Amino acid sequence: MSIDAARTENQITDVTSSVNQLADRARRASRVLKRANRDWKDRALLAMAAGIDANRSKIFQENKKDLEAGRANGTSTAMLDRLKLDDQRIDGLIAALNELAGLPDPVGRVVRGETLPNGLRMRQVNVPMGVIGTIYEARPNVTVDIAGLSLKSGNAVLLRGGSAALNSNLALVSIIRDALESVSLPRDLVISIDEFGREGADAMMGARGKIDVLIPRGGRELIQRVVTTAKVPVIETGEGNVHIFLDADANEQMAIDILTNAKTQRPSVCNTVETLLIHKDSKVAASVLKALSAAGVTLHADERAAALVPELQTLAAGEDDWRNEYLDLDIAVKVVEDMDEALEHIRKYSTGHTEAILTSSLASSEQFIAEIDSAAVIVNASTRFTDGGQLGLGAEVGISTQKMHARGPMGLAELTTTKWIVQGDGHVRK
Repeated sequence: MSIDAARTENQITDVTSSVNQLADRARRASRVLKRANRDWKDRALLAMAAGIDANRSKIFQENKKDLEAGRANGTSTAMLDRLKLDDQRIDGLIAALNELAGLPDPVGRVVRGETLPNGLRMRQVNVPMGVIGTIYEARPNVTVDIAGLSLKSGNAVLLRGGSAALNSNLALVSIIRDALESVSLPRDLVISIDEFGREGADAMMGARGKIDVLIPRGGRELIQRVVTTAKVPVIETGEGNVHIFLDADANEQMAIDILTNAKTQRPSVCNTVETLLIHKDSKVAASVLKALSAAGVTLHADERAAALVPELQTLAAGEDDWRNEYLDLDIAVKVVEDMDEALEHIRKYSTGHTEAILTSSLASSEQFIAEIDSAAVIVNASTRFTDGGQLGLGAEVGISTQKMHARGPMGLAELTTTKWIVQGDGHVRK
């Protein structure tokens, strides 16, 4: 083995050891949290919110460093949008923490319980996972959301937020740890491993027995790397090739309003629409496409869709467009013969995140709901509502696209598992 190879191997070993030690510290902190009642946890959440509010200038200063570095490195507009923190987004983080403090504590909730015929008393109750690991990209808001959700659900958390948001994340983690300490909870309930870079993420993925569950948030490359590499159990989240089907009888103004919102309100997030499927008999399709174009959206259209608006400049859509998560002001557009063709297209290209139908037909909406197999199905509303905050969860760790344990927006309940408690009076099995 060469000297350079040996040095690299030693560095990796050192990082693995360091991450394992941090996970052990988080585990010890989580045991303290098990003794905390709802009031104690809620006081910590409110302290976190107050700390973020009081340190806005520090947060903006560190976030500016990340934005400047991103622009210098040629970071995409969509990624810069995810990275940016302003007063409105800080207000949103504070509101989410305050809302979490107002939600019931999921720990100890009885899922089921009964006295069995033999007299045994049985309960299945929600309990914390223990230590959660998260790997995410350029999203400092995730730092706060996951820290808050983990705390309320009784878990410690290890955060790997990516180099693009390093300064922002370190500032937020410092504020959060100070807030925990201010209410006599361990600082190690929230730990950043950003200092270890990519090797730190690799160490987290290999920390089976140290980390109980790993949740990746980001683009397809990151998520698939974690899913295929990790030895730690993974909850797959995020990638959103989201479809909207414009039915033949959809209302024109409703369709314009919903599609414009779903594509342009915040195009860099996973619940923005990426593909528009248009029923061939739609009378409002041209108006919808013109409205999207006027809002600055680039139309990647098949031949039939382009023919609906010959006066507009469109790009020819191909196979890559049907699979693409643009995360920008672009949308793929296809004309379909009927509902069945729309459903077949979605089955082929969907990532299982969110699909929506715009229709005036109850029969069409019911068929769409029954046959779409995605985490969220929406009728006559924007896909932007697939969001933990919008659906009353306070915040979310991510949007799970898997089918086991957690599916869709992941809030407090999804960060718990269950424990069976059986109480007897000298019972023995016969």
